Amino acid sequence: MLKSLQGKTVIVTGATRGIGRGIALRFGRAGINVLAVSRSQADADKVAAEIGPHAAGFAADVATPEGCTAMAEAAVSKFGGIDILCANAGIFPAAKLSEMTPAEFDHVINTNLRSTFLSVSAVLPAMTKVGSGRIILTSSITGPITGYPGWAHYGASKAGQLGFMRTAAIELAPKKITVNAVLPGNIFTEGLEGNGPDYLAAMEASIPMKRLGTPEDIANTALFLASEEAAYITGQSIAVDGGQILPESLGALEAMG
Repeated sequence: MLKSLQGKTVIVTGATRGIGRGIALRFGRAGINVLAVSRSQADADKVAAEIGPHAAGFAADVATPEGCTAMAEAAVSKFGGIDILCANAGIFPAAKLSEMTPAEFDHVINTNLRSTFLSVSAVLPAMTKVGSGRIILTSSITGPITGYPGWAHYGASKAGQLGFMRTAAIELAPKKITVNAVLPGNIFTEGLEGNGPDYLAAMEASIPMKRLGTPEDIANTALFLASEEAAYITGQSIAVDGGQILPESLGALEAMG
């Protein structure tokens, strides 16, 4: 049984869809104060309303220093401090290298990687003030471990998050602030719903557990990393993928029987 985190405060970026929404709702159910951050105030408010009175929505562009500073100030003003950051904001447009433009590459890097640095920098004063903190990054198996055509920019951003994490974990350890990452595999979110049953079946067939993950699978891992019991874990990445990265070939899956 994990010690209660009730009364702690978390900022969740990219909190209105998919994994981010799952994290915000799960942390809210644990009694944690949630600042749900999105580019859209209306969408952020909707998630906060689902959680209840101990949540608030906030609109910010976390790829900008101004947006991240305002986000941190809002959490301190509303809830009195910041104990946890779930840096989840990210995009994954597809573009092959032969077609990708510098602007497209920069947009993904800014949204996924630069926002991680800016979000972490913004919450450090509040965490340092209380002498502890938990930072959880939503990375991916794509980039750090695997690759997929069309996602060179996405993969670079997600691998970059882990490079950032390792040095940040060293620097922040004396402040009792941990920095870890969750690496989702194929997760069933709104973005997959319109792809049809054949596409989903093919994805499930590549996973030893024979199912797609859920946002709650990722949220539960993030909640553990935010807990007191995870106080001695830092600079680590956890793949939550149903075993997807394990088979060395399709033949390994066929041999399961």
